[in-house]
Amino acid sequence: MRFSRFVAIDWSGAAGERHRGIALAMAQPGDGAPELVRPGHRWSRGEVLDWLLDELPADSLVGLDLGMSLPFADAGAFFPGWIESPADARALWALVDRICADDPHLGVSSFVDHPEASAYFRRHGGREGAGFGANGKPGGRGRFRRTEHAQERMGCRPYSNFNLIGAAQVGKGSLSGMRVLHRLGGALPVWPVDPLPAAGSVVVEIYTSLAAIAAGRSAGRSKMRDHAALNAALAVLGSMPVAAGGPIDDHRSDALLTAAWLRRAASSPQLWMPAGLAEIAQTEGWTFGAT
Repeated sequence: MRFSRFVAIDWSGAAGERHRGIALAMAQPGDGAPELVRPGHRWSRGEVLDWLLDELPADSLVGLDLGMSLPFADAGAFFPGWIESPADARALWALVDRICADDPHLGVSSFVDHPEASAYFRRHGGREGAGFGANGKPGGRGRFRRTEHAQERMGCRPYSNFNLIGAAQVGKGSLSGMRVLHRLGGALPVWPVDPLPAAGSVVVEIYTSLAAIAAGRSAGRSKMRDHAALNAALAVLGSMPVAAGGPIDDHRSDALLTAAWLRRAASSPQLWMPAGLAEIAQTEGWTFGAT
């Protein structure tokens, strides 16, 4: 098999330094049970970055549960009408990291409250920027990448990365993740912004609901909060069970299940070649597993 380890990282864009919402899990080739990395540890975003740079095993496939980019194809720009709108995903990561340079813990408050950038987001307090809506129209669910439209066709209900309100919003986590991707500094290729290398480790975007669907659960039942449900899903993926019982938080169960799913999905050539990828690879990126 091309990879020697399969790592899934459940991410968080919440304020503060350390987060219960961050979990790392790893699976090895074969059918062994996936395992948590540093079980019981409350990770910071900076620690995850350091682990990726300094401790990641060689030849790892790493899935980050966040949006690696923002919509571009629908309007021909990330931020239509803003002179600083970047040309591609890497320039977007650099812009977010530069504007948020003084935000602690890889936070993104400076970006979402930026005088120009904020015009494209929906924020708390009924603050919806004029550029939030799709097709230049106010309201609605906001703008989406092509990969998010693909997720929806698979039964998911994705949120726009420009939406920053609601329990299921993913915008802040995605923006903080862009700071991490920028700070990887090319040390790890990020598919499909970068081509899939013939050897070595690579980072991909994941959506844990896709792993749950592959394991026989619906998107609405993707969260598993006890080991019995997790192990039943792992069995569908051909994985041995986790040797534990009782409750488990959904962040850790998401990471464990998705690590096992990555192990199985990585050998599917069609998942690395979604239709139309070449047109958007360097701007919008893609979610591994979306078809």
